[in-house]
Amino acid sequence: MPETSSAPTLERVPTVDDYKSSAKPTWCPGCGDFGVLNAVYNSLKVKGYNTEDIVVVSGIGCSSRFPFFVSAYGFHGVHGRAIPISTGVKLANPDLKVLVVGGDGDAFAIGGGHFIHGMRRNVDVTYVIMDNEIYGLTKGQTSPTSNVGFITKSTPKGSVDQPLNPLALALISGATFVARGYSAKPKDLAELIVRGIEHPGMALIDVYSPCPTFNEINTFKFFRDVIKNVPEDHDPSDRAAAIELAMLDNPLYCGLFYQTTESESFDRRMQRLQTKDADPRQVLDRLFEQFS
Repeated sequence: MPETSSAPTLERVPTVDDYKSSAKPTWCPGCGDFGVLNAVYNSLKVKGYNTEDIVVVSGIGCSSRFPFFVSAYGFHGVHGRAIPISTGVKLANPDLKVLVVGGDGDAFAIGGGHFIHGMRRNVDVTYVIMDNEIYGLTKGQTSPTSNVGFITKSTPKGSVDQPLNPLALALISGATFVARGYSAKPKDLAELIVRGIEHPGMALIDVYSPCPTFNEINTFKFFRDVIKNVPEDHDPSDRAAAIELAMLDNPLYCGLFYQTTESESFDRRMQRLQTKDADPRQVLDRLFEQFS
């Protein structure tokens, strides 16, 4: 009888191509979102996930076409509803790795209310926002992160609104992981995304992703001159210090601003409340008691 080899079977190591779909990105040449897509591919490769274990959820906008370009389950939702959709996905199957993607308009305008409550609820998903400070899909209107005086089709005499600060808003809303990246530094961005995926709660990564077609102010050259890495002596467990860094506009810091694991994720709280053999009425009573 022949001897049976006891040598272990080597598993195939995933490559970036494993996470690319057959659909080719349709963004304008030079769009910063290409760099974000590349960073996501590399972060998934690092984690080595099976594609059937990943779900990419988006809303509406140029960046929200993202799910089409990733070989994974995807949900292209309606405007501003990426967080509630991803919350439902994670609660229905907590074993899935859920990545939420979108732009500054989708996240902070019509999706602003969901953004605030998503941060405080702390669902275990990773939210990557491609912030180009303009509405690109609808051909160039002022967005919630556009600066005062910004001239677009919707503000021909310049915007009179103060821009929203995504990181500060996330921090005061109770976010447990807050970071900022830059699409022209995809390696650094991929590392942030990996850390966000590994974080046991909602991870926000706001990414400067220039729009070369409709935003002639916040260009790659502009960001090259003002972006710096978060200071080495910054303590990411200090929320007050993170807010102080987030409020600066020169320089614009990129990196991890804040992280805490003291707050249990929303999906884990739900799992703990809903035991396998629990009486449904008891589960509802506990939920009403906790959240009313």
